Amino acid sequence: MRAAVVRAPGALPEHAEHPDPVAGPGRSLVRVTAAPIVPLDLLCASGTSYFGTPAVPYVPGVQGVGVVEESGRLPAGTRVWFATSAGMAPGDGGLAQRCAVADDDLVPLTADVPDAAVAALGLSAVAAWMALTWRGRLQPGERVVVLGAGGAVGQVAVGAARVLGAGRVVAVCRSAAAQERARAAGADAVVPAGGDVDALAAALAGACEGDADVVVDPVFGTAATAASRVLAPGGRLVNLGGASGDEAVFSSAVLRGRSAEVLGYTNNALTPAQRRSALGAVLAAAAAGRVGVAYETVPLADVAAAWARQAAGDAGARLVVVP
Repeated sequence: MRAAVVRAPGALPEHAEHPDPVAGPGRSLVRVTAAPIVPLDLLCASGTSYFGTPAVPYVPGVQGVGVVEESGRLPAGTRVWFATSAGMAPGDGGLAQRCAVADDDLVPLTADVPDAAVAALGLSAVAAWMALTWRGRLQPGERVVVLGAGGAVGQVAVGAARVLGAGRVVAVCRSAAAQERARAAGADAVVPAGGDVDALAAALAGACEGDADVVVDPVFGTAATAASRVLAPGGRLVNLGGASGDEAVFSSAVLRGRSAEVLGYTNNALTPAQRRSALGAVLAAAAAGRVGVAYETVPLADVAAAWARQAAGDAGARLVVVP
């Protein structure tokens, strides 16, 4: 089969022939119709992640969408979303024509959402939904701040906050294009990222028209420091990543005085059932036009160029490979 093949840690994947995967006990064979290139793919392939150096050659792609060809669990022809541990454990992922997937990592799809759109949403959508519900405990009427709101997680978090009944949603974005994506996702107000902490905190307080009950934070750094200063009494800041740095500064007086919480989140902590439920909820909202992610499809033959764009931060949208 044709696939994206990483032959050395840190190298661009090649579009090349690769051995066909096979179904086996507890594993199904899926014909891939769409698979996104996500930051986790690049991190795993770099050989510098906490997962260790991947065994090469291997096919990257921690998630995708496709149709079951052979399975002991689902009928052939079933449309599915799937997850893989490519780059985190030995084995191949979804950036290929076919993929062998653990049965527990298959989610049958019923929502009327195109395959590429499902792939673009995927685990980013799961993270945004669970950060708001499971970790952030969002209640109807509460005010939400979404940092990095122009990215995939941020766009879904903005839309999902609206679906979940947030009283006001404030987005923080760096570029003009990202700010436009956040507005399209449904933000009530958009605050430009950057500047010093005091100025950003003041801008957030004004945009929130008060304090923030829940902050969804995939960036950390200065933006998280500023957002922590506008947490309401009992407010929750949920961190999903460190796109802007690995450190932020929090005031003990603010956290204690407001009984505020700083919470960590990772998709790896979810059970298959939690992941399945979250994806189903997000796709139902997407089918209703209430949640979405800007994406661009690219052919599998162009995977190296697409990978390089993602690594350079030049994509501007989620890149979805179509085999």
